[in-house]
Amino acid sequence: MNEDELKQRLAAQANTPIDPTAKRATIAAALNEFKRVHAADPASREKNQKKSQGIFHWLRLTSRSHHDDRSRDMKFAQQKWLLGSVATGCVAVFAVMLSLHNPDLTTPPPVDNQPARTPAAASSDHVSGKEVVEELTVEEVTVTGMRESLQPEPETQRRVLQESNAISAQDIGALPSHEAARSLQRFASPAASSEAKREVLMKREASSFMPRKPDVEPPHQLETADRDRFDTVATNPIKVTREEPVSTFSIDVDTASYSFVRRQLNRGQLPQKAAVRLEEMVNYFPYDYPLPSAATAPFKPTITVIPAPWNQAKRLVHIGIKALPLAHPPKANLVFLLDVSGSMGSPDKLPLVKQSMELLLSGLQPTDTVSIVVYAGAAGTVLEPTPVAEQQKILAALDRLNAGGSTAGAQGIELAYQLAEANYQKDAVNRIILATDGDFNVGIADPEQLKGYVERKRANGIELSILGFGSGNYNDALMQQLAQNGNGVAAYIDTLSEAQKVLVEQASGTLFTVAKDVKIQVEFNPATVAEYRLLGYETRALKREDFNNDAVDAGEIGAGHTVTAIYEITPAGSKAALIDSQRYAAAPTTDAAAKIATDTDTHSDKASEYGFLKIRYKQPGGSESQLISAPIPVAMDATQTQLREAQFGAAVAGFAQWLKDPRYLGNWSLDDALKLSQANKGDDPYGYRTEFVQLVRKAKIAKPM
Repeated sequence: MNEDELKQRLAAQANTPIDPTAKRATIAAALNEFKRVHAADPASREKNQKKSQGIFHWLRLTSRSHHDDRSRDMKFAQQKWLLGSVATGCVAVFAVMLSLHNPDLTTPPPVDNQPARTPAAASSDHVSGKEVVEELTVEEVTVTGMRESLQPEPETQRRVLQESNAISAQDIGALPSHEAARSLQRFASPAASSEAKREVLMKREASSFMPRKPDVEPPHQLETADRDRFDTVATNPIKVTREEPVSTFSIDVDTASYSFVRRQLNRGQLPQKAAVRLEEMVNYFPYDYPLPSAATAPFKPTITVIPAPWNQAKRLVHIGIKALPLAHPPKANLVFLLDVSGSMGSPDKLPLVKQSMELLLSGLQPTDTVSIVVYAGAAGTVLEPTPVAEQQKILAALDRLNAGGSTAGAQGIELAYQLAEANYQKDAVNRIILATDGDFNVGIADPEQLKGYVERKRANGIELSILGFGSGNYNDALMQQLAQNGNGVAAYIDTLSEAQKVLVEQASGTLFTVAKDVKIQVEFNPATVAEYRLLGYETRALKREDFNNDAVDAGEIGAGHTVTAIYEITPAGSKAALIDSQRYAAAPTTDAAAKIATDTDTHSDKASEYGFLKIRYKQPGGSESQLISAPIPVAMDATQTQLREAQFGAAVAGFAQWLKDPRYLGNWSLDDALKLSQANKGDDPYGYRTEFVQLVRKAKIAKPM
């Protein structure tokens, strides 16, 4: 290093805080080298025994050397000492400069359980000419895009060549620690080649694209930041039947809320209120509803009326739907869209994603095809469409994935749709399965833009399902919106058991739709119902006119899925009504009153109905809706199975209200929920209802967030 370069380096580091530990270690290394040089010189050792050392003594000796012939030998020895001191000083200054720029170099990390070396030992190795480089092997996945590669483009390469002469310490510092150490040693010499500089810049550019094992915080630190995002929606209010007798909403088969609530309770915490969606809590469980007797319709409604557990003066109208299973599932063309960004680094995210995809593969047919698209700082294809028969190839591609980088989720969605469209199969189910924590921070992040994009692609016959993973960074709000607009389901995978439930036991319902745009409308009878409220489905509300408008999107039902909706009603004349009648409400005219009396006499059966149920749906490939309807009788003969299923659903609904908004429960407690659910578990082959009983117990001792 020449003097100009040394001045430039020192000027660049003038404002850098000095690490006292590194400074002391470097000075100690320089003094040790100084002592070693003098110990090897007998003449110097003899003088050191008699005289003090220092520049002033040297000046005194040289000032009288021309008077004494014997001083020639002394002068020669002093010149050797001076040159050695200057050389040692240069080494010390350069070592200080390196330690200030990158303190990590003085204390390299332990490798393979070897103890960490001290700063002095590290400096000693450097001074003695030994190269100390810790080699780390990072396995990376080569990914290619539909129209562009994740490798630097030619324009990037040209820019790197232009910048190669301007390489700086910051460029080296941007590399992983093992690369930085090797690069600093290569650049220590002024004669470092331009080819080496170009290599460092190319690695810096490529590092922002390639999925790799990142230098991220440990998993427990990643989860400490509570940044989970949920939409806050007000609970459905009580409505007066005479003022608003008709209720309309879209069905929902998502179950993400229940899984997230379970995760929080298992940690000893009560979930945030916005995370509790009553309909998803209730619909998490399969119910024993009867199937249609003929294949003319994909499902039939089952209606059961029971007293409300939290208020015996009220009633619960329990509407159940169970879709037909598929005898011969169609072929599947699936695109796994996997988030491999830095936020997915914890064990409950990307590692669980890999295991979940392996479970899904186990249930597919050999002729089905699978593609894999990943996204981090950019998006790319790691597996072109591959038959499931080549399962080892698919598993190998999954196994090589590592987390790192930012989250260009929108780019990944665009690339996944491109790949699905390029390999579209008319006779197959074409679906994208997005596995992510929902943290989209690069590209299109506006939910409205993403929703519009997914909605337009839905018209091309490609559906989108969402699998959420992890907590601390989970964007539930965005995941719900994308799934609804993509004609898919949204599930939350918190354990491998949940992955087994969603992707193996209920795979047909997750992948294959039997009815789309399913809407429910209930018209309540003012003569028998004073008030009503819909439990849940706040985000699925529709306008009354939307029910008959086939252009309005609604929910989908998969093969074998069950759907449950519950209304709480107050019978007419009951003292349990919470809304008083209006003092100045217009009384019916004589003619109108006579007409009502006539209608009651002519259609006396209307007085025996709480209301009338209507359901609209479309066939998977159809564009015109079909109608199913049935009355809601005041008195009915329900089977034991119907009563049991309705009672268990009521227990779950009451528990969800207790977690989110207990104002309508009165004195009903978790102990009541515990007794009701235990008494109505019924046949529980997978243990889902038993697990629910345990969650109620955990909620009794859980702490608020």
